[in-house]
Amino acid sequence: MVLKQLTAAAVALSLAAGPVLAAGKAGKVIDYEFSFEGLTGSFDQNQLQRGLKVYTQVCAACHGLQYVPLRTLADEGGPGFTEAQVRQYAADNFEVYDAELDDFRPAAPNDHFPAVESAGAPDLSLMAKARAGFHGPYGLGINQFLQGMGGAEYIASLLTGYTGEEKEEAGTILYENTAFPGGWISMAPPLWGEDVEFDDGAPNTIEAQAKDLAAFLMWTAEPKMMARKQAGLTGVLFLTVLAVLLYFTNKRLWAPVKARVKKGE
Repeated sequence: MVLKQLTAAAVALSLAAGPVLAAGKAGKVIDYEFSFEGLTGSFDQNQLQRGLKVYTQVCAACHGLQYVPLRTLADEGGPGFTEAQVRQYAADNFEVYDAELDDFRPAAPNDHFPAVESAGAPDLSLMAKARAGFHGPYGLGINQFLQGMGGAEYIASLLTGYTGEEKEEAGTILYENTAFPGGWISMAPPLWGEDVEFDDGAPNTIEAQAKDLAAFLMWTAEPKMMARKQAGLTGVLFLTVLAVLLYFTNKRLWAPVKARVKKGE
């Protein structure tokens, strides 16, 4: 009886959800090229530093990075800050609540990027890992194996996908975006181009800033990506050599037996 009730409830929910799912549409995600893609790709240190600057000046007011320790900015494979630069950056840009002081203090390297709860915007720590830019089979599937699910591409496409069209629904302003599922998003365009100046003289167009930010958010979601790739390649090479050695060992061990079989012994 209980099983029948659960089955009926599941069917009812699926029928109710059907029109809602059908009403939406998948967004258009551009397959941008990033240096960290592929089996031997790695993060571009300068791009990570630019992406961090875009996050700090544009995104940090509404979106937190609560799962990312500030000290990791000095880790190998990351933005490449020195420990002194991390301390300076943390103290200059963030405050954290200290229970012992019962007050706020400047952030230190051992703190995490603060969470931002007042704006109601999602935390960006795992955004590039959680968001899939390529749904279902993409080509032959090898692209997903080599480059991942396209989280960084989704973020860059979202930031560059605003068309300039707006509409109001239930008192909320929505903005048309070609990458966002359904086509309309409540977040206003965050990038306008040339609103962040880079020290290395890199382009600061909307697309350039979007790609820099997407690369940085990919690093926040996968800070050990390069170490995993290196370990994976090492493992593949080791298994390949082992397979070759086992093959020749097998041939040598069975060679006398095969020789006797051929002679009819």
